Amino acid sequence: MQINHLARIYRYDGIDLPIPPHLANDTQGLRAYHATLYPAILNAELVDGGVIGGVHVTEYRRAVGTKG
Repeated sequence: MQINHLARIYRYDGIDLPIPPHLANDTQGLRAYHATLYPAILNAELVDGGVIGGVHVTEYRRAVGTKG
């Protein structure tokens, strides 16, 4: 049995976002941190993109809809 450690990447609008080491295991804290860079992330959906090239990709997708 072999254990592979996957790197994690969070993406928003095609941009790979930084992951500070102290927030690596805190999903809500990481979302708040990324929202300081891109405020629309607060309302975005978190979508698991799977493993691509040995990296686990998680993507923030903007909520699409109408206001009001």
